Amino acid sequence: MKLDYKAIGLTVGIETHQQLKTRHKLFCNCHPDLSELEPEIRFLRRLRPTQSEMGQVDPAAFFEFQRGKTIVYEATSDTSCLVEMDEEPPHNLNTEAVDICLTIAVMLRARIVDEIHVMRKVVIDGSNTTGFQRTAIVAREGTLEVGGKSIPIQNICLEEDAARKTGEKGMISHYAIDRLGIPLIEVTTGPVIHTPEEAREVAKEIGDVMRATGKVKRGLGTIRQDLNISITGGAIIEVKGVQRLEDLQKVTRFEARRQHMLLVIRNELRNRKVIEKNLQEEIVDVTKILEHSNCKVIKDALRRGGVVLAVKIPSFGEIFGLELGPGIRFGTEVSDYARFWGGVGGIFHTDELPAYGISRNEKTDLMNSTGCKERDLLVFVADERERCEEALKAVVERCKQAIDGVPPETRASTTEGTTRYMRPRPGAERMYPETDVPPITIKRERLEKIGQDIPQMPRDLIRKLTVVYGLNKKLADQLSDSPFLDLFETIINETSLPPALVVVTLTETLKSLRRDGIPVDTLDEKEIYNLFLLVDSGRTIKEAIPDLLTWISNNRGRPAEEAVRELGLERLGDKQLKEIANRILDENPRISQEPLRRSRKILLGLLMKEVRGRAEAEEAIEVVNRLLSS
Repeated sequence: MKLDYKAIGLTVGIETHQQLKTRHKLFCNCHPDLSELEPEIRFLRRLRPTQSEMGQVDPAAFFEFQRGKTIVYEATSDTSCLVEMDEEPPHNLNTEAVDICLTIAVMLRARIVDEIHVMRKVVIDGSNTTGFQRTAIVAREGTLEVGGKSIPIQNICLEEDAARKTGEKGMISHYAIDRLGIPLIEVTTGPVIHTPEEAREVAKEIGDVMRATGKVKRGLGTIRQDLNISITGGAIIEVKGVQRLEDLQKVTRFEARRQHMLLVIRNELRNRKVIEKNLQEEIVDVTKILEHSNCKVIKDALRRGGVVLAVKIPSFGEIFGLELGPGIRFGTEVSDYARFWGGVGGIFHTDELPAYGISRNEKTDLMNSTGCKERDLLVFVADERERCEEALKAVVERCKQAIDGVPPETRASTTEGTTRYMRPRPGAERMYPETDVPPITIKRERLEKIGQDIPQMPRDLIRKLTVVYGLNKKLADQLSDSPFLDLFETIINETSLPPALVVVTLTETLKSLRRDGIPVDTLDEKEIYNLFLLVDSGRTIKEAIPDLLTWISNNRGRPAEEAVRELGLERLGDKQLKEIANRILDENPRISQEPLRRSRKILLGLLMKEVRGRAEAEEAIEVVNRLLSS
């Protein structure tokens, strides 16, 4: 489906979260890196919402509390301390992180606050041991020029990154707290973006400004975008966790389509004269009808002592089957609500029957027993009674929301570019002052010092890459937008390798291997650096790089020298090349009888076939020329 984004009134605001490259975490002296050690400490928490100063509870926090999750936190002493465990008060705000944040604020022409105050933002999904995230506004009202358009920067904040989820089973979630407390800058734009392409351009420009400082982390997981997306007649949807820039366009496009289809469903329901009071939580036990069903899900639920409960949704026939996006139907959204609020595995509805082992006769019995008419829909769930009841209440609630169109909510992005229900939108009741961290006054002298050392902007960086290193514009653009800019300069400064070879490897070669399913994102910069040292020292050749990168990616922790030996990619010397060429001539005497130009071509082809990956083409040509000339 191709949408006219101007006609539907697409509006997007972007929140970019970027980890800062500092010596310590934001509120302690721990290293701001992910740990490679086995967890030494484990502890459990059950987080609960608290009332704001006005006596109100944030709906998103209450939602997480209702899910009844227990959190198991895992820690190692190399990256975490009592601060992350919430057993010791936070230390003073990291001044290095503040300076980086101020630098970016100046680059975005923002109005810097006189005094930085740390606030607590209620978050009880398990991503923070305290039940809140510490955040502070550093600057406001900046601007960014993108494609001749001025993009307002609403806020620039400094905050602590969250713990990372490592697993979930039943009602227990596992989090590693090594990432918790890593300094994070958040840059928020105004809602002035109106196409998916513009959203990508703005996000890229913000990322370019941050990377220009040389003080932000690079690589997957170090930068995340949240999108606030709406269309005319809908509501603001917050989409969390878009990590790749190339996914941002896709997420915006699919979410706009989803919201547009929800408005189509709203209009159809209004045409059918469906009103909220028609949708009642009249839950019916239909276990008897399905007690002999061949449906595996129902059989398993009944074997565990569960029940099958159902609710009638009047005039919703065929609505659940309407497609909102690739592989996503309205019924999928309703099922997501049932899973989150009821903890069930999913829902059944009569529009999709007979299927799943449920017969046509069983469908007829279900419809008749609940008084469903031709255009009505019956939704049913098999699980423990309490879970079924909560799930069906959530189903009714989501169907009521459909009458209004697009419910305001927070959604998570998926790898396919679609979104899924995450939780309700947070309210204004989630912020309150942090009393353990003193405020920081921003003095004029500090800003003047920062102003004297403003880094070059991305366009100036590209100019430097083309002039100093002789790269063409395409390679310069790719490098400036990659996480390997610092690594590139280190390799060029410490080896004699051609800059173009290094850039192509760090961009196009890694991208090609990733597309082929090679896990190159697991490589760290030291492993890549050591591989280039082997090429520079003559131990192997540049043509062997893709094979060596593949081997190292699939054999993490083993050195590149071992890859060279195991793959047989040691560089051949001149004497070895000559011996191989002579042997080929002995085995193919007719080569010497051909005209010189043809004999060179034949011999070179046979030689390169045998030594590919172990000798440079230029060296092979020289050996062939010398041998045939003599």
